[in-house]
Amino acid sequence: MTIYFYKVNEPYGCFSNFSPHAIHLQGTDWSTVEHYYQAQKFVGTVDTALVQMIYTAQTPEEAAALGRDRTRLVRPDWEQVKTEVMREAILKKFLTHRDIQAILISTENELIVENSPCDYFWGCGEAKTGDNHLGKILMSVRQEIRQLALPSPDQTNG
Repeated sequence: MTIYFYKVNEPYGCFSNFSPHAIHLQGTDWSTVEHYYQAQKFVGTVDTALVQMIYTAQTPEEAAALGRDRTRLVRPDWEQVKTEVMREAILKKFLTHRDIQAILISTENELIVENSPCDYFWGCGEAKTGDNHLGKILMSVRQEIRQLALPSPDQTNG
């Protein structure tokens, strides 16, 4: 059974980047994955002041709106690094918060899909034909956490 998620207040809402699960990355505590992700677009750019504005945004929705401002210049390598930036944040989120880590692990080997009606890159889009990169990252993180939980051969030969 495919697991669809999108809104924070719906089943599997903890998979959303808007979920209220803080992360600590690059020496900074970020309110949500969305805050971190949107801020990374502007690191080292002429619009670097946006990083602080996004950091202090009251909600992930506000952080997203600031980060999606098309009049601002994102870093030149953004298209090459954005998926890894997202993966790093998602992994940190699920390593930090054991309660939602358990939910992610409980999905076993099910397909996880961000059911965004308008995002064909991170989600599946309205036509369900999108790339679902966020779902793919969640499944990858799920597998990595499983691997971390396995005892090493040294521990089993005691």
